[in-house]
Amino acid sequence: MQALYNTHVKLLAFDFLALSPNPKDLSSFSRKGTPLSRAESVGVVVTRDLKPGKFLRFTIDDGTGCIPCVLWLNQLTSSYFSKRNPSGVRLNAQMALKFASEIQLGVVARVRGRITGYRGLVQITVSDVVLETDPNAQVLHWLDCVRLARKCYGKFCKSCS
Repeated sequence: MQALYNTHVKLLAFDFLALSPNPKDLSSFSRKGTPLSRAESVGVVVTRDLKPGKFLRFTIDDGTGCIPCVLWLNQLTSSYFSKRNPSGVRLNAQMALKFASEIQLGVVARVRGRITGYRGLVQITVSDVVLETDPNAQVLHWLDCVRLARKCYGKFCKSCS
């Protein structure tokens, strides 16, 4: 199942919240023995906490639970980005600001990013956001999650094992 490691795995909140830290690799999490590092989920934005120039912390609710998300907005001031290509960092900063302006309470958003831990809880460190305008987006995401769990993720799925 290592093939899923760098893939944005489509997850429902109840599966996402059941992820556990991998004791051998602190940058990954696992679900029923399957190592994962990236996730994608769709839900309604139900909380939003903006710290300008630092981060936007928000939560998406997909009906099975709430997934905490963090979108970093400090690309231009963080030493973490100082060794990277300046034009790439500026582009990332512009995209993050665009995403932050779009993430408002009540919108349906598709969120992708790294699975990370913060204060003992699992969260998505957001790399990109798409606002969903299709009223069926959440239902289609649910169906994708169930189908992929059965065909691709095998023992991973709670409802399939």
